[in-house]
Amino acid sequence: MARRRRTSRRKKRSGAGFFRAFVLLLLLAAGAVAWLVFFPYGPSQETFVELAPGSSTLLIGQQLESAGVVRSQFAFDLLRLLKRGTLHPGEYRFDHPAAVTEVYARIVRGDIFTRAVTIPEGANLFDVAARLEQAGLGRRQDFVAAAAEQAGLVADLDPGATSLEGYLFPDTYHIFRKATPAQICAIMVKRFRAAASQLGLKENVRAVVTMASLVERETAVDAERPLVASVFQNRLAKKMPLMTDPSLIYGLELGGRWRGTIYQSDLKFDTPYNTYLHAGLPPGPVANPGLKSLRAAMKPAQTDYLYFVAAGANPQGRSLFSSSLEEQTHNVTGYRQAAKKAGHS
Repeated sequence: MARRRRTSRRKKRSGAGFFRAFVLLLLLAAGAVAWLVFFPYGPSQETFVELAPGSSTLLIGQQLESAGVVRSQFAFDLLRLLKRGTLHPGEYRFDHPAAVTEVYARIVRGDIFTRAVTIPEGANLFDVAARLEQAGLGRRQDFVAAAAEQAGLVADLDPGATSLEGYLFPDTYHIFRKATPAQICAIMVKRFRAAASQLGLKENVRAVVTMASLVERETAVDAERPLVASVFQNRLAKKMPLMTDPSLIYGLELGGRWRGTIYQSDLKFDTPYNTYLHAGLPPGPVANPGLKSLRAAMKPAQTDYLYFVAAGANPQGRSLFSSSLEEQTHNVTGYRQAAKKAGHS
């Protein structure tokens, strides 16, 4: 009888020991998983990982582990199994150690790396290209070339377009680091189309955008845009040359002759954009206008103005409009006197 009791006690102790060992193993495994999942790991320097569309969870985990972003793909696979979130393709930037939960959450959010670049209203093609290059989105000359090659993007709006000048809509863009110049052109044109749809711009698109580009470069004062458009419209109706500097400058820039200021010889240099020599609108847009200038070009104010001194040239910060050459001469004289008083030459 005593022997049976001792055997029973041994079995109990053996069972308890096994249970404790099992619990200990579970705790160790849980600790290991917690360490893999929650303990920060990863690069301290900028590291990029590009996840291709259609990549499996297994492949994504392998890429992240190979790039040193996660300690083990097992932890990433486990989170995916438990949370079942949708993983978004694209290029991701990692620059600090992080828990796998943070890495996983970023990919589920689609927190894809982009570079921000702002294109201001009135920037021309060359300005846009320079800003893209400054933002690390390719070489200036490559974008200028692409804007000519991709002119077909607006063929339905402007069959005569030889470049995308005028259709690279001003906005702040968030662009993928590896986006090609052609892809960037398409993004900006898409934004222009949205603006044109908003305004109901469907007819005479080239003429409207060309007019709007002149308005955009002549004044930054919103209230003046319809007035400037009315001056141009009235001069066109009377077959008077527009005599607008932004168009003249654009022609000089295209020919590599722009020297930063207008000289007397420039007024006589014959380019299709010299609106001092040629009546009518220039051959195409000279910049990329924003929404307000497009609206002004579509609906100019009803005035009898034929002349104006641009706001940018007036120390008082506003344009001066007139209906006669006599008034214009008076305004120009007043501007010069104010400029001299302000200490400008």
